[in-house]
Amino acid sequence: MNLLRFAARTMLASYFVVNGAKAFLKPDEHVATVEPVVATLGPTLQRALPDAAAVYLPTTTRGWVQCIGATQAVAGAMLATGIGRRIGAGLLAATMIPAVLETSPLHKQNRASGATAEFLTNVALMGGVGLAAQDTQGRPTLAWRARTKAEILSKQAANTRLQIEKDAAKLAKRAGDVVSDAQRSIGSALS
Repeated sequence: MNLLRFAARTMLASYFVVNGAKAFLKPDEHVATVEPVVATLGPTLQRALPDAAAVYLPTTTRGWVQCIGATQAVAGAMLATGIGRRIGAGLLAATMIPAVLETSPLHKQNRASGATAEFLTNVALMGGVGLAAQDTQGRPTLAWRARTKAEILSKQAANTRLQIEKDAAKLAKRAGDVVSDAQRSIGSALS
């Protein structure tokens, strides 16, 4: 593993581990800022998920803050340790959606307060974990490996079919030669 890649992942993950733990342990500090996003996304997720999964969603904003905080802490640890790093980075990118939406300059309160720096920070963090989610460390992805294996198997099948056709043609020629020899032998025996 590349030392620079490990250090960069750990530094990026440290932000999420610390802030996720704070949000999980002290959710009341974040409830007021997250409330508008939860009011919008909560019911949307409730409708989008199957009923069997929707019952596990938090029902309060405090619960959402704790859920997102726990997810960030665990996913940050996954990214930092390298155990399930791509899944952890993907989860971190998903947990940044409420923060990006909340600090967006499209909100009237954010335009008045000049919260552009916080918005850009959130967008940068989301982009960073998005890149980390796509990082295969120079190894081919599963999709590439599957596609390549399918191409190899297809070529092998085509080569095998051609070889079978060649062998069948040789056998047919030999059979024809044997029949011709037999006819000549029978013809000469009858004459």
